[in-house]
Amino acid sequence: MAEGDNNSVYQLAAETASLEEQLQGWGEVILMTDKVLRWERAWFPLVLMSVVSFSFLMIYYLDPSVLSGVSCFVMFLCLADYLVPALAPRIFGSNKWTTEQQQRFHEICSNLVKSRRRIVGWWKRLFTLKEEKPKMYFMTMLFSLAVVAWIGQQVHNLFLTYLIVSFLLLFPGLNQHGIITKYVGMAKREINKLLKHKEKKNE
Repeated sequence: MAEGDNNSVYQLAAETASLEEQLQGWGEVILMTDKVLRWERAWFPLVLMSVVSFSFLMIYYLDPSVLSGVSCFVMFLCLADYLVPALAPRIFGSNKWTTEQQQRFHEICSNLVKSRRRIVGWWKRLFTLKEEKPKMYFMTMLFSLAVVAWIGQQVHNLFLTYLIVSFLLLFPGLNQHGIITKYVGMAKREINKLLKHKEKKNE
């Protein structure tokens, strides 16, 4: 068991080091993005939502086709992949890279690797469920997809995408400042109160 844990830790460290090497040119941008997503300044959420809202308003105004939208998005990614590693050191100054920044960059890469592992793990568990309990798998999938289809039918596609993107971008900050934990705790307490009240009524 200990040997398996050591191998897992070694593999995690190797994957993290590999990712750090791949993202080295994006280091300054990733650190700045991390600060914005974690709301290190009080006005960061406002800036974040302003940028997201403006982007979606432009998409709504231009109303591009799916092919045009995908092409423009991939084109933007290609330009960023080419320009960011070249321009970032000049803008942020690579000589200002400190030990603290390197440590934070390492933590971000490690968290990304762990997140990727979790997603792969969920995907494998889904296929395990399919093999071991096919009826439950198909019922769960059909119900989940039906709910998603119903939501998609009720809410405009672009607005739904806007809500999802906004939530994903705000999630790190909400989590960092304990807002999610606070409201999840409140919801749990209310549910427990309702259950206890129901039990008393049954008695």
